[in-house]
Amino acid sequence: MLSHLSPAIRQYLIVTGNYWAFTLTDGALRMLVVLHFHELGYAPLEIALLFLFYEIFGVITNLVGGWLGAHLGLNRTMNIGLALQVVALAMLLVPATMLTVPWVMAAQALSGIAKDLNKMSAKSSIKLLVPTDAQGTLYKWVALLTGSKNALKGAGFFLGGALLMGLGFAGAVAAMAAALMLVWIISLILLRKDLGRAKAKPKFRDVFSKSRAINILSAARLCLFGARDVWFVVALPVFLSQTLGWSHWQTGGFLALWIIGYGMVQAVAPRITGKADDKVPDGRSALVWAALLSAIPALIALGLGLAINPAILLIGGLLLFGVLFAINSSLHSYLIVSLAREDGVSLDVGFYYMANALGRLLGTVLSGWVFQAAGLGSNGLAACLWISAALLLLTTLISLALPSGNE
Repeated sequence: MLSHLSPAIRQYLIVTGNYWAFTLTDGALRMLVVLHFHELGYAPLEIALLFLFYEIFGVITNLVGGWLGAHLGLNRTMNIGLALQVVALAMLLVPATMLTVPWVMAAQALSGIAKDLNKMSAKSSIKLLVPTDAQGTLYKWVALLTGSKNALKGAGFFLGGALLMGLGFAGAVAAMAAALMLVWIISLILLRKDLGRAKAKPKFRDVFSKSRAINILSAARLCLFGARDVWFVVALPVFLSQTLGWSHWQTGGFLALWIIGYGMVQAVAPRITGKADDKVPDGRSALVWAALLSAIPALIALGLGLAINPAILLIGGLLLFGVLFAINSSLHSYLIVSLAREDGVSLDVGFYYMANALGRLLGTVLSGWVFQAAGLGSNGLAACLWISAALLLLTTLISLALPSGNE
């Protein structure tokens, strides 16, 4: 069946399949680690620390990974990412007595490196598989890849819980490692060997973008993801669990469903933003959608201050925030691939996702610190939401400088 497809579509399907398999195991691994170490009696802060290196190494990997992709080719960086994830999973198969916090943090650091190598490679590859004059197709392919990834990440949360119940921690990790190793072998055989290798070998200093448009878009992305994670990573789950009295399964299940829905909206974002009318987004589109999104955290924070039923307020607010954030994220993902230069595309994409990872890290740190400093409960969540609104306003202001379609 695949033989009837064009070479570009066959490569796109291989890249997407790799990305899907990796994302599913990445989401499942996160849930496995959280649930297993919670059962072992680890405190929430200790569990959060397990993922600290995951985020820190994401910043470093995106910066260096783009340079590696230009030198080695995107097929190699994608396959290295798959192999490193297998190693990270294998590290968790040691006896229970060796599963100390430093050891698991090291495994998570390796997983963070693997994840960002895989993501950078997948997003960069699409630029090279779509003709330059087919921007509508590029937008559609980027949206499908990005949206399906997030939907599968949410599905991975459910998979992790199911595997833990059915196979136990070690059995679940072993099953995922075996499945991902099979995907890695298939990828080694089928993925095009010269994909993404730059004709002119870039120097290491070239990892920092010289493009004004990409620097502006990267700054907007940093603020955008900082605005999400400043209330989503720590403050929201703790508020749902402790203040609203939700069980861990209710909290985890709701957030997993939110991520799946968020991914589905990302996948159809081209239809929402005008692709059906043969329009592709530009800097002006990013400005408008960022402005719309910036109002949502502020309205939720105001609602908390007015003592509106917090469960109804948060569920409704999260659904609206998720739709608008998904559209913003999808627009940005298209713009970086569209603006990136074709020769050495991974350098621009890697720099941009470094800013994305830095925003996530900033948001994660602020989420725990602000929520605790402001007194936990409604006051703490409201404080995080106001910071989110401020960061989104900054995203909007930065987006004013993005190029529009006629520039």
